[in-house]
Amino acid sequence: MTAPHPPTADRPRPAAVDPDRRELSRRLDAAVEAADAPDAVFALSRHGHRVVRHGGTAPPPPAGREVLRYEIGSATKTFTGLLLADLVGRSVLTGGETAAACLDGDRRPGPRPVTLTHLITHTSGLPALPRDFPLRALPAWRTNPYGRYPAERVVEAFRRHRPRHRPGTRWHYSNFGVAVLGHAVTALTATPWEDLVTGQLLGPLRLTDTDLAARGDGRDATGHGKDGRTPVPAFDAGGFQPAGAVRATPHDLLTFLEAHLGPEGSPLAGALTAVRTPVLRRGLGHRHVHTVAWFRHPTDGGPMYFHSGATLGQQAFLGFRPDTGTALAALCTRRFRARDPFVATAYGLLWEDD
Repeated sequence: MTAPHPPTADRPRPAAVDPDRRELSRRLDAAVEAADAPDAVFALSRHGHRVVRHGGTAPPPPAGREVLRYEIGSATKTFTGLLLADLVGRSVLTGGETAAACLDGDRRPGPRPVTLTHLITHTSGLPALPRDFPLRALPAWRTNPYGRYPAERVVEAFRRHRPRHRPGTRWHYSNFGVAVLGHAVTALTATPWEDLVTGQLLGPLRLTDTDLAARGDGRDATGHGKDGRTPVPAFDAGGFQPAGAVRATPHDLLTFLEAHLGPEGSPLAGALTAVRTPVLRRGLGHRHVHTVAWFRHPTDGGPMYFHSGATLGQQAFLGFRPDTGTALAALCTRRFRARDPFVATAYGLLWEDD
């Protein structure tokens, strides 16, 4: 047996591992394993110090899991809410504009008009999806259902719809409503949705690895079906881009979340602060609190903000806690299943952080 070499100037003593960081890595590794997905990434930032752990049941992709762009599904609404808050803050709009007037300037609003604020807060009275969506999407139900429902069809479905309830009186989660919001803002500003998102959000926040569609450059994560083995095509949001089109790398998502934790000095400081403000309380005892972008739950130290999302083959969870300076972006490439542990695991990690 060879005797160990003593530390010298040429052989520095190994640096001690921070016990807190080691425990955090252990917890993130356990979360990756619990996800039981071909690819899973749990990326956590605490006071700006990042720990990213990844793994999966499939061989790692050539580019590496940490640098892939993942579909975040409905968590896209946090970007849409931030964009709306920024436009309001800059007096481009007020949020009280009626969607019908934005989409058709010559159309007079009815007795119960749906406003942009109703749409972003899911109080518009619109259903989750347009009534004819299943029939239109059926031929591609397992591969590309949203791609068969383009923007013009979303707008036309809104024009035909007659809400059962007065807008602003009931909460009902609606991809349809947030999609209509995006098209209304596009019409009002005369700016394509992609340009609004890129110019007002991605550029100022320096999110260079965030996009609204797959690029086909080998860095788009591949989703899988419920069996965790069958690949599914890249998600095409069709006319529902504002409700679910964003895909991004774990590090870009942490940058996005860190901006919410420390908005001071950001070109979007006002909007980042505004999206932390409660605008809606619902349920028994008004325990369910919402902002224009986030679900908001209480913890012992203060509020926790979060949003999850899913596509046909991927899942995402984004959240942050100002009291602990913690942000979490969790991603996996397996379609949601009954009793799927992914979101609950991510939620628990953030809620229990101290």
